Amino acid sequence: MTAQQPLSRAEFVALIATLFAIIAFSIDAMLPAIPEIAATLTPDSPNRAQLIVTSFVFGMGAGTLFAGPLSDTLGRKPVIVGGALLYCGGAFFAHQAPTLETLLAARVLQGIGAAGPRVVSLAMVRDLHSGRQMAQIVSFAMMIFTLVPAMAPLLGSGIIAAFGWRAIFLAFMAFSAIAVLWLLLRQPETLPRAARRPLQAGPLLQALREVLTNRVVVIAIAVQTLCFACLFGTISSTQQIFDISFGRAESFPLWFAVIALMSGTASIINASLVVRVGMRAMINWTLRIQIVLSLIYLAILTLTSVPDTELFACHVIWTISVFMLAGLTLGNLNALALEPLGHIAGMAASVSGSLATVLAVTIAAPLGLAFDGTPVPLVLGICVLVGLGAVLMVVMPKR
Repeated sequence: MTAQQPLSRAEFVALIATLFAIIAFSIDAMLPAIPEIAATLTPDSPNRAQLIVTSFVFGMGAGTLFAGPLSDTLGRKPVIVGGALLYCGGAFFAHQAPTLETLLAARVLQGIGAAGPRVVSLAMVRDLHSGRQMAQIVSFAMMIFTLVPAMAPLLGSGIIAAFGWRAIFLAFMAFSAIAVLWLLLRQPETLPRAARRPLQAGPLLQALREVLTNRVVVIAIAVQTLCFACLFGTISSTQQIFDISFGRAESFPLWFAVIALMSGTASIINASLVVRVGMRAMINWTLRIQIVLSLIYLAILTLTSVPDTELFACHVIWTISVFMLAGLTLGNLNALALEPLGHIAGMAASVSGSLATVLAVTIAAPLGLAFDGTPVPLVLGICVLVGLGAVLMVVMPKR
């Protein structure tokens, strides 16, 4: 059999973006379904329907802890394929779920499977690139990836209108199959056999110790946690805010598309600036700007009386800024965490991704459930989280 040829830079970026997009599609396509899921499975506690987002993210975070070490032992491609199969199994069980509890359990399983494409695709990038070049590749991938969250709620609402909300899970299975087939047919394995690590308790604990004793890595994980919590908390609450706070349920998918496309410029900005100014500067300035914007919006919500149309415009602008926060920080924080640990990239990606995601869910879930009919709890929570992130970046060692 002829060996696969290395992909061009453009196709590699597009493939990584597609693997990332499995996650975004799994989250954002569900948002239009929240009211129907609430009405069908939890009519007495409609806020609980938000948990279809955080349960998936929790499973993804838990699975991330194992996906990286397995990929260091078995290679990157087998773990991505195995994760995709588990993801499709979770999607099938979610399609059949008779209660909210079984649906949430299926979403956790789906998230565990999604950890394979999520974390191992980052390890693939680290296998081939490092430092600011890695951050640039991730930014380019995020640029393409932005199209998925922009279109996912529109696609989800179309599927719901035509086939009902359960059919969304069949679409998840189809999208995953396309991405994995592309990987199998086109992408060579990026981790040679000679570089693989045995799956033994000793080496795994040694690698884990190396990750958790590096102060730069630990602080990068903590800041990732806070930024992920901002993102997941906003995503969990956004449909209800548009519906209940502003009475725009029907136009929500269109507004979400606008928000996603506008916030996608963050990846363009990061890709063009990160090599020149550095990852730390991009993170620091982004956090500080977000603090100012969130404080201004919080003051407008609590201290002024603004007409509904203008207040809605403020909310859209603020939501765009929160999504841009993710685009301008998360890729850079991943690169900071993985840069000193290239020899254990899979473990490093697993530990940083798992800890950041699971801890973020423990913050984001109560933040979303605190929704009281107004955006105030969410905006106040974002102010606190971003402020803590800015403080942590100040104390991060310069190496």
